[in-house]
Amino acid sequence: LTRCGSAYPLPRLNLTLTGAMYCLLKLAPLFLAVAVCNGWLFGDFVGKQKEQDEISLWPLPQKFQSSAVAFKLSPASFQIVHAKQSSAGPSCGLLENAFRRYELHSPLFTFEPVLCYKRLVYEDYYGVNKINKTDISDFPRFAHRGILLDSSRHFLPLKVILANLEAMAMNKFNVFHWHIVDDQSFPYMSRTFPELSQKGAYHPFTHVYTPSDVKMVIEFARMRGIRVIPEFDTPGHTESWGNGQLDLLTPCYSGSSPSGTFGPVNPILNSSYDFMTQFFKEISTVFPDAYIHLGGDEVDFRCWESNPDIQKFMAQQGFGTDYSKLESFYIQRLLDIVAATKKGYMVWQEVFDNGVKLKDDTVVEVWMGNKMEEELQNVTRAGFTTILSAPWYLDYISYGQDWQHYYKVEPLSFPGTDAQKKLVIGGEACLWGEYVDATNLTPRLWPRASAVAERLWSDKSVTDVGNAYNRLVQHRCRMVKRGIPAEPLFVGHCRQEYKGL
Repeated sequence: LTRCGSAYPLPRLNLTLTGAMYCLLKLAPLFLAVAVCNGWLFGDFVGKQKEQDEISLWPLPQKFQSSAVAFKLSPASFQIVHAKQSSAGPSCGLLENAFRRYELHSPLFTFEPVLCYKRLVYEDYYGVNKINKTDISDFPRFAHRGILLDSSRHFLPLKVILANLEAMAMNKFNVFHWHIVDDQSFPYMSRTFPELSQKGAYHPFTHVYTPSDVKMVIEFARMRGIRVIPEFDTPGHTESWGNGQLDLLTPCYSGSSPSGTFGPVNPILNSSYDFMTQFFKEISTVFPDAYIHLGGDEVDFRCWESNPDIQKFMAQQGFGTDYSKLESFYIQRLLDIVAATKKGYMVWQEVFDNGVKLKDDTVVEVWMGNKMEEELQNVTRAGFTTILSAPWYLDYISYGQDWQHYYKVEPLSFPGTDAQKKLVIGGEACLWGEYVDATNLTPRLWPRASAVAERLWSDKSVTDVGNAYNRLVQHRCRMVKRGIPAEPLFVGHCRQEYKGL
């Protein structure tokens, strides 16, 4: 377990809690005890609404037992204090900030992003807040529970990112995988290379993330127990990089003449590696997480194949016509550059598939749906820590309750030893941005991502789709009540409907 105040779990610990979640879970009995001590015994009967809300915990705890003994809560007397046996105390800044955020909102429980088990509180039809006597023992099944958002294909305003970090905390996600740049735009404002965003963003002033914006996202996330892992994908997916960094990309040829178009990063120039050294030195200081995602996926070899200088280099290196060897040559040098910054790295599965020599602590992300189980088996057999995103690409939409497909996934269903399966430290729900911007991101993401949240948090035995539906309907209404426009699962209503912007 990580210490209070740290949001960076060790990647090989299967049941690692983030600092914020650790503090909150350690004090969960305290929160319940304070609520009980400040309420009044209400009796055994609490009505049908209580029965619905009692089972609506999401994600489902590892163990919990709720009795019919109910207590009425008074907003005037409710308070949060540290018990004598608390291992955190007032020195835990994450908790103290959580308490202050709670105190800023009234009436009681109208805004509940901070304390995970406030969802035990329900409101009867007379508007009275109640809680039942409940015992909870909880911890996450997987250490890495992430959401990927893509801010390149469509720019995501800061407000939208922060709102979804709030929703992530409500669903016990603990990693924000920020796919911040790509072919389409470069909104990250670099201090070292300011022209990257000046010439690569959709707009150099309105569609960029300033250093203060990035710092705000990181701190906002940290206060909610969420890590921020940035992704700067190379050598492919870099068209926008070339706008602000001359000679970084490979010139493509048509026959014997340049075509005027450009391909992946030019892997044969020392200047490319000089640039990457300076750039990732900056990134390592801006983003405090122990890991950086380096991408490495979907490299189109056609431009490299057309370039006579690349062809000559291939012959000199003895690569023949196998351009995956050239990709591996580039990736290996990049990994050495990032390792020199004392950061670990995450990569997409193609980097492993192409035989690049990886450090032992590399995290490999399996994203290809075909032969997913075979890939998990191969990566873990090689001894690498693994996260899974292949079955959870939420940008693919369909009619009906597709959340059930995400819910039914079992991450450890691949053939392998117990030691191999311990290397799978979790997964990510990915929402790529081709058809998503600020207008539809939140309802498309929630509550579909909530299904992934429970799969990564709750016990393997929690698989009843009918029970999950009943709880998720209530959880979705909770999010709506808190101002998050989560889309409906099916026909029905929430007692407090979304009131719009």
